[in-house]
Amino acid sequence: MSSSERERKSPFSVSRFGAIAGLLMSAAAMSACTVQPLYSNSPSQPGSMSSTPAELSSIAIKPVSTRYGQEVRNHLIFMFNGGKGQPTDARYSMNLRVTAVAQSAALVQRATESEPTAGVVTMTGIFSLTEIATGKEIAQGQRQISSSYDRPLQEFAALRAIRNAEDRAARELAELLRIGIAQELARKPR
Repeated sequence: MSSSERERKSPFSVSRFGAIAGLLMSAAAMSACTVQPLYSNSPSQPGSMSSTPAELSSIAIKPVSTRYGQEVRNHLIFMFNGGKGQPTDARYSMNLRVTAVAQSAALVQRATESEPTAGVVTMTGIFSLTEIATGKEIAQGQRQISSSYDRPLQEFAALRAIRNAEDRAARELAELLRIGIAQELARKPR
């Protein structure tokens, strides 16, 4: 075997060694990463989020003033407590403000007057979570969702389409708020 053949094999073995070393280092780095379900029922461990469902069920949501705000509130109460209603011995109090804006999605020239146009309802939920015992605000946030609808020419049908879009947006906004609040509670130091 000549020296030129040895030199040709040398870069291959170096790159092979580098690839194996890189693979081992990435495996070691990945072993430090852990992924846990947000709503797990596993035994409590340091850093575990198993107490999050119990904390969610101890949130009392203050009344809101609009119909779509009440829809969001009702969905949140149901999701927090599994259909049991507001807790009697709440640990947290939540202020919720919901706004909705209905607007045309696009201005389209209609060939005939019987064609519907599109609209979008954009709903925003702003929350602040306060610990009742201390009066300290522990979390706040904002989530937004849009729901599209067809706006027919008949007035009642157009109103009903907007209301249906608000109801869909309220359901989805409640889901987003629940996830956001659960994340905030999971981050809170115990």
